[in-house]
Amino acid sequence: MSKHLNFLCATAAALCFALPVAAQDTPSLDTVMATVNGEVITLGDMISVHAGLQPQYQQLPVDTLFSSILDQLVQQTALAQSLNGEVPQHVEIALNNERRTLLASEALEAFVAGNEVSDEDLQAAYDAQFSSFVGEDEYNASHILVPTEEEAKDIRKELTDGADFAETAKVKSTGPSGASGGSLGWFGAGQMVKPFEDAVAELAVGEISQPVQTQFGWHLIILNDARKSEAPTFEEARQELLNNAQRTAVQAFIAKQAAAAEVDQSGADAVDPNLLLRKDLLFPSQEQN
Repeated sequence: MSKHLNFLCATAAALCFALPVAAQDTPSLDTVMATVNGEVITLGDMISVHAGLQPQYQQLPVDTLFSSILDQLVQQTALAQSLNGEVPQHVEIALNNERRTLLASEALEAFVAGNEVSDEDLQAAYDAQFSSFVGEDEYNASHILVPTEEEAKDIRKELTDGADFAETAKVKSTGPSGASGGSLGWFGAGQMVKPFEDAVAELAVGEISQPVQTQFGWHLIILNDARKSEAPTFEEARQELLNNAQRTAVQAFIAKQAAAAEVDQSGADAVDPNLLLRKDLLFPSQEQN
């Protein structure tokens, strides 16, 4: 074999080994996926579209999504190019609003990321909110619901004569809780209709009420137990405390940025607020409603 042939073979082999390496280069957001009349569609464009999909669509097979998103972007690019660079004013306005919204969101995310709320701050907020916590009354009760007062009175006599409340409820209560012995579990203020709630509040534990009328019918109520609600533990309240702290900090940050900006709203002072309804100004081809 000649030296020239050896050189060519070696070069060809080197190229064969080099090709997979080039193909395995890590793509970036700027990696070109397609061009439409010279206008590029990048991997970043596709990732952005995918990130904006509803969760149910993001669960589709990625191969299907990849081709569908690329087809969509190609078609949209071709359609956009058909305007020959003439961008309608309402589109420019919408793009400007969207850009402003996205940048404002980025600013808030950066602020939150750079101003983490410490455990000490959360503990202080917890102490301030719950150190003097006074629990509200909570009740555990059961009831028997029947259509008439007369029937309720007859059943109450059976109960005071020794009939078991739960077993009687299973047989005679017309309410959905009858199957479980009339048990309503624990509840607090505002969770029951007022006549029912007022009657429960007057009962001693183990006492059976007189017939109580509501829009549902006539009730016999037995108070199984009563207690005061307890403050949540720090861990139970942690997420709410964090949300409140971040919300307060963000609102203060927004107010600070707005106060520091040079703002002139005089242009809006003489404008009739009803102009907001003038969609025909934004879309001249549409008639004003």
